[in-house]
Amino acid sequence: QVQLVESGGGLVQAGGSLRLSCAASGRTVSSYVMGWFRQAPGKEREFVAAFSRSGNTYYADSVKGRFTISRDNAKNTVSLQMNSLKLEDTAVYYCVADRRLDNYGSARASAYDYWGQGTQVTVSS
Repeated sequence: QVQLVESGGGLVQAGGSLRLSCAASGRTVSSYVMGWFRQAPGKEREFVAAFSRSGNTYYADSVKGRFTISRDNAKNTVSLQMNSLKLEDTAVYYCVADRRLDNYGSARASAYDYWGQGTQVTVSS
């Protein structure tokens, strides 16, 4: 099993940047598909980005070109650099992980067995 703990959320003005980090314990992040989902009030949980075991990255269209997911094997962390933030990026952001070999970076929430507790990101005008 792996335990995931997010950090780095907060309040930022539109157009600003934030960097979220996810610390994994119990297993090395390189053996998992790692990703980020988010959920805004009154909305369904949605895919943000994923980092496959082989190093491929995947992004939702809504964040492509603005967000960057990265993995640090030495620190056993996964990060999400968020630039040019918009009001609609306001949500609770969750770090996720999955060990199944047929998961190459799925955008489905059900494809991930492990979830962090979430960190709030609020973008203000």
